[in-house]
Amino acid sequence: MRSLVLLGLVGLAAQLVDGSLGMAYGVTSTTLLLAIGANPAAASATVHLAEIGTTLASGASHWRFGNVDWKVVLKIGIPGAVGAFAGATVLSRLSTEVAAPVMSIILLSLGLYLLIRFTVRGLDRKNLGKPLRKRFLAPLGLVGGFLDATGGGGWGPVGTPALLASGRIEPRKVIGSIDTSEFLVALAASAGFLVGIGSAGIDFAWVGVLLLGGLIAAPIAAWLVRHIPPRVLGSAVGGVIVLTNTRTLLRSDWIAAPGGVAIAIYIVIALAWIAAVAHSVRRHLAERDVGGPVLDKASNPAGPPETGSAAVEAPARVEEPAAGTA
Repeated sequence: MRSLVLLGLVGLAAQLVDGSLGMAYGVTSTTLLLAIGANPAAASATVHLAEIGTTLASGASHWRFGNVDWKVVLKIGIPGAVGAFAGATVLSRLSTEVAAPVMSIILLSLGLYLLIRFTVRGLDRKNLGKPLRKRFLAPLGLVGGFLDATGGGGWGPVGTPALLASGRIEPRKVIGSIDTSEFLVALAASAGFLVGIGSAGIDFAWVGVLLLGGLIAAPIAAWLVRHIPPRVLGSAVGGVIVLTNTRTLLRSDWIAAPGGVAIAIYIVIALAWIAAVAHSVRRHLAERDVGGPVLDKASNPAGPPETGSAAVEAPARVEEPAAGTA
């Protein structure tokens, strides 16, 4: 019972992150599943089965609010599904001893990416206006789908920044299109795992609880994105992923680091993590206080302006001419 409650909290936390950043549901939830001892292939399969429900609900919500570019969904989602199916079959054929470190390396890389990107840059719009080439979407989908299945996550961290940088799609439609196309990726990855490992290795109670936690968190995430800057949240989550997967690698047979060495590495990572979050907080406050464009809000461009922002000014009052004057 306690493990099911923990899994529900995992799903809730992962959806809070994903709903606020437009990415990292799979990375966060798979990392936490591995931390509580789940088999790598089973962990990724569990996450993707739960994502069938969460991405369907998320995609429907984005479609209702006009946040979906269906051409992009098809052009990136179909190659993404192909890549996800291939990644799932590859991961299913690896032994647990090999799969755990491989998955941790992928997750660690994605965690470093999140930590560095959000700490240094946040979510920016400086590349808006650049053309989006059709031949860019298919390879992006293949790579993102493959990493998503083999690493238990990666569709959002790969696809969202790439489409934001492309410049042709406004940020709200980037997040909506990536979240909607992820339904195809989750569906294909789940099929790949069912072919590769069958249903015997999957605990469907875990899937249900993980899904329930995600559905509960979805409206909370919509509130959270208005109160916690994505830049700060991205730095915080990136640090959790880096620290957790570093621990897995150091304890694996590939490294088997002595206890003292491992503790020293954990301390260095923790200090760097604290510094990164503090830097993100300072940058967000500085951008808000000077009244410039709050780049961290790119994931919610339609939201209200920050307090003290000079971006929106009231129009000057025009006096009516006095009666009888020309």
